[in-house]
Amino acid sequence: MSECREHKVQIAVIWRRRMEKLGDPIRLPVAGCEQDAHKHKDKHKDKEHRHKDHKKEKERERSKYSNSEHKDLLEKKHRDKEKVKQKDGVDRHKDKERRKEEKMRSLDGKPKKEKENGFASPPRVKSEPDNDGFYHSPKHEKLLKRERDDNDLEFTPKKIKVENDKKAKKRKLEDEEDIKPKKKRKDKKGDVADGKKKGKKEPEEKWKWWEEERYTDGSKWRFLEHKGPVFAPPYEPLPNKVKFYYDGKHFKLSEKAEEVATFFAKMLDHEYTTKDIFRKNFFKDWRKEMTSEEKGKITDLNKCDFNELNDYFKVQSEARKQMSKEQKQRLKEENERLLQEYGFCVMDNHKERIANFRIEPPGLFRGRGDHPKMGMLKRRIRPEDIIINCSKDSKHPKPPPGTKWKEVRHDNKVTWLVSWTENIQGSIKYIMLNPSSRIKGEKDWQKYETARRLKKSVSQIRAQYREDWKSKEMRIRQRSVALYFIDKLALRAGNEKEEGETADTVGCCSLRVEHIKLYPEKDGQEFVVEFDFLGKDSIRYYNKVPVEKRVFKNLQLFMENKQPEDDLFDRLNTSILNKHLQELMDGLTAKVFRTYNASITLQQQLKELTSPEENIPAKILSYNRANRAVAILCNHQRAPPKTFEKSMQNLQTKIDAKKHQLLDAKRELKSAKADAKVRRDEKSKKMVESKKKAVQRIEEQLMKLEVQATDREENKQIALGTSKLNYLDPRISVAWCKKWNVPIEKIYNKTQREKFAWAIDMAEEDYEF
Repeated sequence: MSECREHKVQIAVIWRRRMEKLGDPIRLPVAGCEQDAHKHKDKHKDKEHRHKDHKKEKERERSKYSNSEHKDLLEKKHRDKEKVKQKDGVDRHKDKERRKEEKMRSLDGKPKKEKENGFASPPRVKSEPDNDGFYHSPKHEKLLKRERDDNDLEFTPKKIKVENDKKAKKRKLEDEEDIKPKKKRKDKKGDVADGKKKGKKEPEEKWKWWEEERYTDGSKWRFLEHKGPVFAPPYEPLPNKVKFYYDGKHFKLSEKAEEVATFFAKMLDHEYTTKDIFRKNFFKDWRKEMTSEEKGKITDLNKCDFNELNDYFKVQSEARKQMSKEQKQRLKEENERLLQEYGFCVMDNHKERIANFRIEPPGLFRGRGDHPKMGMLKRRIRPEDIIINCSKDSKHPKPPPGTKWKEVRHDNKVTWLVSWTENIQGSIKYIMLNPSSRIKGEKDWQKYETARRLKKSVSQIRAQYREDWKSKEMRIRQRSVALYFIDKLALRAGNEKEEGETADTVGCCSLRVEHIKLYPEKDGQEFVVEFDFLGKDSIRYYNKVPVEKRVFKNLQLFMENKQPEDDLFDRLNTSILNKHLQELMDGLTAKVFRTYNASITLQQQLKELTSPEENIPAKILSYNRANRAVAILCNHQRAPPKTFEKSMQNLQTKIDAKKHQLLDAKRELKSAKADAKVRRDEKSKKMVESKKKAVQRIEEQLMKLEVQATDREENKQIALGTSKLNYLDPRISVAWCKKWNVPIEKIYNKTQREKFAWAIDMAEEDYEF
């Protein structure tokens, strides 16, 4: 007993000396029981374990990964620990940890050192002897770990710090791998969703002026503020290498004369410059801009050579087409800047778009048809020519430096913002608001409401003018026949003009004897009147219509003893007619008849032409045909587009290709059906169904192309836009779209939808004009 005790004491002394050398002396009793000696061994063993930990790290890691039982135990403990720390993120952290372990194992085919909480985790193994022959029990291992957690201050902060770093690293990896891409996708979707929301909110955010009370005192606005017009850029002189020649010799023009010469040079390839009246007017106005020396030298336009100037502008035009993306972008940005600064005004606390905020640049007047003033110089508009209209309490537009406005007005009874008088015909030009503005929208709404009121009294008006055909007074007979033509043929009334000032265009009241021919019988019809004259914009009106017998007899009476150039209605003019129309109905004019007849015709045609069985392309064709009927009634013609034949050829090529495609699809369907009869399995049946759907799809595509070709051919010389935008109540079209589930976008483009926002909002599918 005493020997054993002595032996234990010697061992304790040896351990103490070793620990003193390592710098961590431990006091042990020199003598004591076996239990005391065991305690000394445990403490000493703890210290020894720390220093030997690094050497055994690889062995422990191998042991950790080779012993599946303890590995599972470690993972379980780790999961339990994570559950306590972060209940809501258990699955995600666990999956990430597993992926990380698998990745580390796969690298180089070797197991990597895994650290837990920033340092190598000691393996949990069965009790085994250490290098000195002492055993560590699992219980003893726990005691050692507790001692280190509780007492070793060096490791505690490291644990906390590295653990947080590890979590941060995990979150960073997760953000990079999962969260960031998802976030991008969400943001992208969110952007789209926001865009959709904005798209849906646009109508809500738009000023619904039609739901507000209108001014009853005749005023158009209470407050108006704008920046004024944008003037045409100053003239840039030609480069010295571009020369003008007179009588074969180079002649240097003054800047003013050169600018006017460029106007003619730009039009050199146009047929206008071949017309005598154009050349005469141009030369006359050009000489007004010349110096006395130039006037003395340049006396014959035929001796002037503008070819180098014309070539220069062609090159400039081509260069603009070949601009780089960066140049186009800069130009676009500059235009956008001007739009934001000058293209909007504030009217009654609402931001409204201005239609034409740019002043037209100087040039040569062209006119419609054979206008007597074509070729005259349209002079440059300057600030001194401009009248500004705005509120007294607004910030007035500032003229360009060193200039001043002609006048600043504050007239809220008118709708224009800027006005000036042009020099060709002395007419007043205006800068107005955009068609989508309240001012324009209210005017359109009022126009169509007036036409709807005519619907209630049109029967009475027609009965009245029929009765007037038998009047004893010639003026009443002429007025009633003219009103019949305005009602039946949708003719314009015609405005009074000074002789020779404008093109030779006429309306109903200004028809001359030479403009009509009477046929008691023609083409199997009785009492036919043939009209042939130039209407508005010098567009020819040619029509043969059968009329009632009394109208025919009256026309014969009006033409008696008159020359071809004499007025047909010599006791009628537009003023007399409009005064009479006002007596028939408040607000009634010749244009109201055109609007009424156009709108009622569209509504009737849509009812007749639209079939419920038709698909959307066929319904749109029906709509265009109804619109075409109105355009023909109102004589809205146009010249066929220059590219019409080429576009039709391209369309026909597509149709032919689609027909060949349809034949191939039908052959494949026939083959699939034959195969299905032999095999009689599910796969062959599905193939037949697939081929059937392919044939149907190609048939629909072919029909759409054929409808498009028909529509384009029928519209070759008919202008549908004029009637659709100016004479047809948009609520008829909106109601038709809603009734037959046709997207409004198929009828009105974005600009037109903005213009008719009031109609789209208020019209339901049961709307009747």
